[in-house]
Amino acid sequence: MAGSEIEARLPQDNGLPARLLRAAGAVSSSWNRFWRVVGIYMPKRLYARSLLIVITPMILLQSVVTLVFMERHWQTVTQRLSMATTRDLAAIIDMIETYPNDPDYSNVIRIAQERLSMKVDILPADPLPPPGRKPFFSILDQILSAEINKQINRPFWIDTVGDSGVLEVRIQLEGKVLRAFIRRGQAYASNTHIFIVWMVGTSLVLLMIAIPFLRNQIKPILKLAEAAESFGKGRPTPPDFRPRGAEEVRRAGFAFIQMRERIERQIEQRTAMLSGVSHDLRTILTRFKLQLALSGPKPDVEALNRDIDDMQSMLQGYLDFARGEAAEDPGLFDLATYLETLVDEARLRKKKLATVLTGDPTIHVRPNAFSRLLANVVGNSLRYADNIRVEAVHTKGSLTVIVDDDGPGIPATRRDDVFKPFVRLDEARNLDSSGTGLGLSIARDIARSHGGDITLDDSPKGGLRVIVRVPA
Repeated sequence: MAGSEIEARLPQDNGLPARLLRAAGAVSSSWNRFWRVVGIYMPKRLYARSLLIVITPMILLQSVVTLVFMERHWQTVTQRLSMATTRDLAAIIDMIETYPNDPDYSNVIRIAQERLSMKVDILPADPLPPPGRKPFFSILDQILSAEINKQINRPFWIDTVGDSGVLEVRIQLEGKVLRAFIRRGQAYASNTHIFIVWMVGTSLVLLMIAIPFLRNQIKPILKLAEAAESFGKGRPTPPDFRPRGAEEVRRAGFAFIQMRERIERQIEQRTAMLSGVSHDLRTILTRFKLQLALSGPKPDVEALNRDIDDMQSMLQGYLDFARGEAAEDPGLFDLATYLETLVDEARLRKKKLATVLTGDPTIHVRPNAFSRLLANVVGNSLRYADNIRVEAVHTKGSLTVIVDDDGPGIPATRRDDVFKPFVRLDEARNLDSSGTGLGLSIARDIARSHGGDITLDDSPKGGLRVIVRVPA
């Protein structure tokens, strides 16, 4: 339930339940908005989403582990190392102040170097260098400075910036300055990067395993989508299609095959029924026509002959409709040549027909069915209009044919009706003494069997615009 619906049902008093419900409505509305935003920026392909499902928890887990490690382990180890280093410096200062009679402090320098792994010098009492720049994030600089302030509590200067692996510490004493060079590893947990490298490396190995596995799992789904798309366009199923992959994907593949077989069987049965009925009726009508011809010329006979001709025309429409449903293998269709044929036909009918072709003239459709589609659409325009324009645009994977004419057109409220079988409109473009009302029905049926459709609109020429869109 959306947040606005929850708020609409709230009671009008200011009691605690009402406030809780309002808060719940606000939370629900915010949650729905959040997922809408996520849906906008989420990848649209299943492969990318599957990778995101695998990668996102891995990144979150590594981030949490890294934060915990940095906060607890790395900081604790660095603090203890810095504490021990500061104690060593404090011990050296105590030795210097305990034995002030040593002129060059050779024993202190020797003990620091041999026992504490430090190189120390006693400098004149010059001012300490000015503080240098502090790194943006340096756990060593912070912890070591805090330990020196805590244990020694004297003016000092440290240099932790640099990649030499050595720290320099200067501490102001009475009449002198203690300078110490310390290995970075003595005061800092410098092997932390090994943990990060191992963590990132193992993640990459897991991704290298997960990516091929996901690709193999998604491949059957893509094959199933390709087979369904081919079937929707009236093309044969890809030869390498077979149910495979996970059990759910296999079940979907088998269900698709069974559905395709049922649809094809139903189409074949309907086509056979229409063809059989039409053929039988044509035989009977031919017999009627022969008997009327033998009876001699009479007014009633002429009227009956006209009725028989109309019935034969309707039966021919039945057969055309059945042929439109019949299976035909896809092939190449030369659109440029067919448009030239339409121009010649318009010239014979003393009509003006202009053609425009954009893109590759060769398209991949069922040639006979598509030829019948264009013949029905353009034939209506040639029957009821004087000026016709046919524009075909073939782009990558799509063909659009636009037929404009200056005929009487079709009212917008009746445009859906003309696609119904055997529907003829009074004072409209598909009414003809020999018409059956199947022309546009056959055309739309063929377009939809190719995975496309036909729509009607107003033409700039004042008549009707017929738009045919099919994948090609």
